[in-house]
Amino acid sequence: MLKLQNLVTSVFAILLVACFLGKSSAEEIAGKQWPAAQQISIDDVDHKVFHELLQKFVDEDGHVNYKAWQASESDRKLLNDYLAHLSQANSKKPAQRDAKLAYWINAYNAVTIEGILRVYPTTSIRNHTARLIGYNIWKNLMLHVGDTKINLNDIEHEVLRKMDEPRIHFAIVCASISCPRLLNEAYVADKLEEQLVANSTDFFSRPENLRVDTNSKKIQLSAIMNWFGEDFGSGQAAQVNTVAPYFPDSAKVVVEKGSYRVGYLSYDWNLNEQK
Repeated sequence: MLKLQNLVTSVFAILLVACFLGKSSAEEIAGKQWPAAQQISIDDVDHKVFHELLQKFVDEDGHVNYKAWQASESDRKLLNDYLAHLSQANSKKPAQRDAKLAYWINAYNAVTIEGILRVYPTTSIRNHTARLIGYNIWKNLMLHVGDTKINLNDIEHEVLRKMDEPRIHFAIVCASISCPRLLNEAYVADKLEEQLVANSTDFFSRPENLRVDTNSKKIQLSAIMNWFGEDFGSGQAAQVNTVAPYFPDSAKVVVEKGSYRVGYLSYDWNLNEQK
């Protein structure tokens, strides 16, 4: 009995060490660290390079040609140059709200693309989101921003979700089929409202994100609306009313009549890859 207890204790200790080593050794870095004197305001970040890359490798449905992008040494370098440029921003410097939103949306999408390109070929981002031991793209791929480093998880939950703009959930993309369309242009401050409206409208135009049975008055929404419902309002009715302006007309009629039921659709984590 004592031997068995010792064995269990030893195995537990080994697992703890493995867990620690797996987490600490898995960290990867995107971007670069800039001297304080060379750091700039988010207002001064130029997203042109990212825009051109998205135009080249992303189609109108948001599917990415990861194979061609990975194979192009020059375009891989351009993405890394863009990430280094993002790193030059100091988030503590004054900047316009729309510039901040555009910056962090682009940062999330660019880091995600970089993360996928590092592990491609792959079938899903979920193949690279270890919960205990090893690499987790959402936690271990860090972007230098000014004097700090930040991961995808914190960009989403600690930055963007706290900016009181729920439509970020229809703009940031986790490289999956059921994610919003990856817009094939960079988000920019002076077009941000137009871009958020366009992608929100596109999101709910797709049956994988919204299905409405007019006879049974049942509205089925993307799982995103379940996971992040609180960002859209308190309670299902308020949440639906927040996004209803982006529904197709037939779905708007059901919402306007009221007395509908809400359900949520399954999520497809397969890679948003061009076939």
